[in-house]
Amino acid sequence: MSETGPPVVVVLAGGTPPRLDRIGARTRLRHVTEDGLAEALPTADVLLVWDFLTDALPRVWPRTGGPRWVHTASAGVDRLMFPALIESDALVTNSRGVFEQPIAEYVTGLVLAMAKDFPGTYDLQRSRTWQHRETMRVSGSRAVVVGAGPIGRAITRLLSALGVRAELVGRTARDQDPEFGRVHGFGQLSGLLPDADWVVSAAPLTEQTADMFDAAAFGRMKQGARFINVGRGPLVVEEDLLAALESGRLGGAALDVFRTEPLPPDSPHWEAPGLLVSPHMSADTYGWLEDLAEVFLDNFERWTAGRPLRNTVDKKLGYVPVADGAPGTEKPGTEKPGTEKPGTEKGMP
Repeated sequence: MSETGPPVVVVLAGGTPPRLDRIGARTRLRHVTEDGLAEALPTADVLLVWDFLTDALPRVWPRTGGPRWVHTASAGVDRLMFPALIESDALVTNSRGVFEQPIAEYVTGLVLAMAKDFPGTYDLQRSRTWQHRETMRVSGSRAVVVGAGPIGRAITRLLSALGVRAELVGRTARDQDPEFGRVHGFGQLSGLLPDADWVVSAAPLTEQTADMFDAAAFGRMKQGARFINVGRGPLVVEEDLLAALESGRLGGAALDVFRTEPLPPDSPHWEAPGLLVSPHMSADTYGWLEDLAEVFLDNFERWTAGRPLRNTVDKKLGYVPVADGAPGTEKPGTEKPGTEKPGTEKGMP
């Protein structure tokens, strides 16, 4: 790693991320693809994982040395939670603050679309068929949102604004949440499912959450309930979901994430009854790449100044912890002075 001179910042990307020219004069920027990653990592001070779908890092992480800070242009960090990186001294940060509201809007749009049967209306229009129908009232319906981080909280907030009675489920239960009052623990999920009209999966992928939505979970849901996954594909046992749709147990589902992406053309998901497939796009809005760059650049200024970094991942948990859902949800540059987490490791010595 660099001991003298500007820090070496390795950017793993297929193209050129925006706005990094702002730090070009103060760093040695190296843009690499997966093919050049093994050669670049041992000399890197910082690794920006712009290509956040990469699976290359576990194969090429150096046995000694390596970056002191790894930042990913994503909210989920499951692809970075391999033993060598977890056990290293490297800080890991994510891009929390960019995705929460767009994903909440997307989920809310899916709820409205399914409740009001917009897909059916479109199909009837294309066939020039005038067919009056009745649709579901959203206000007063019940939702269970699984994942009590910033994304799950934003979803719960927006659904509540529609009059949905939303219950939030997180890793641990607590009865004094400053915003929602009560947050249920994962262990309480099975008791909440039978009353839910909507079940939204927005949890991080960890050993605890993998395959949590399986045949047993779908079997506990009320007849005709709808399921939405905007978390990670492996949270769901996809064969069990397809079976629940085929049997009519579920009234519909929407998946934005899958175990295999892109979804293969021969996947049964394309023809599953009542399933809306979208290509991992729920968070991606106009200008999102610039927003992602700003999160990294804000943290880079902190790193070079020796200040605590934002969005620091607890590598043992596999996500950024948020105490009672309060501090840490602000966008870069909007936090109140003195609210940085004490004791966070610093970057430059």
